[in-house]
Amino acid sequence: MNHTRSFNDKLFLVLKGLGMGAANKVPGVSGGVVAFVAGFYQEFIYSLKKVNGKAFKLLINGRFKSFFNYINGRFLGLLFLGMIISYFSISKILDYLILHYELYVWSVFFGMIIGSIYYINKDFNDWNNKTILSICLGIAIGLGISFLNPAKENDNLLFVFFCGIISVSGMTLPGFSGSFILILLGNYVLLLIDSVNALYDTISDTFSGNFDFIYNETRIRMLKVLAVFTLGSVTGLVTFSHVLSYILKHYKSITTASIIGFIIGSLGVVWPWKKTIYKYLDNGALMLDSRGEKIIENYKRYIPELTTETYIAIGFILLGLMIVIALEIYGQKQKKHV
Repeated sequence: MNHTRSFNDKLFLVLKGLGMGAANKVPGVSGGVVAFVAGFYQEFIYSLKKVNGKAFKLLINGRFKSFFNYINGRFLGLLFLGMIISYFSISKILDYLILHYELYVWSVFFGMIIGSIYYINKDFNDWNNKTILSICLGIAIGLGISFLNPAKENDNLLFVFFCGIISVSGMTLPGFSGSFILILLGNYVLLLIDSVNALYDTISDTFSGNFDFIYNETRIRMLKVLAVFTLGSVTGLVTFSHVLSYILKHYKSITTASIIGFIIGSLGVVWPWKKTIYKYLDNGALMLDSRGEKIIENYKRYIPELTTETYIAIGFILLGLMIVIALEIYGQKQKKHV
């Protein structure tokens, strides 16, 4: 771990957090890929692994500085700061761009994932029967997930906790999109839109001195759902990091091959040329969420005709590739300075 970070390093860590936060918000894109390509994946997993019994003992005993240093707090703090900023800024811009320029946004992400596959694969030379089988299984699981039909919404708190554990897979496991998994589990709208809106409304009401929400059963239910989802996410983050840290240490080649497979499989989710299929009520009307937005059920993919729009989209795919190359060049420069 690098304890002596320059101002530029700290700034870039926040920017990397912005990138991870934006990627995690988009169904089909994994924040873990950003961590892998930007060269801080192993430090991220290692730092999360430090959130353990010893860390909690330091915290309970009031040894805050020791706790901060033990968990690599500066690194995690800057990264999570970037993710939080992203949630209130970049992800909002992304929502707008997806609404108005959906094809081009998906094209950029498609290009970035192709670049990520090249980036991870070029330094991987340990090909044998086990790693070939691992990459094939990774591709099969990634593609299989991308073509599953979503389940119905379920606000059972035990299931919500499970959703929290699964949703952070996109942060810790490159190629697995946590938000797309939530769509498949049927709880994307409930957990990433409705419950978050309930929190916004509650904070707004509290600041304006209005505490009527205490008697609003629906609001209280949503806040409980968000609390349990957050608890599940934290549990998943710490648990996944311990498991991944162990398998990266003992089965690095097999794990890396599986990750390459997952990322290749995820290309099915981010294929730019697709039509969005929305959910409908029994009476044929469109199903809307708490914001009045249409609810996505899945995507129907197709091969595009060679039109001007298609050529522009291909240009954006190349832009996505260039972003990954720029990240790689920056990563190589950082290694030289260490």
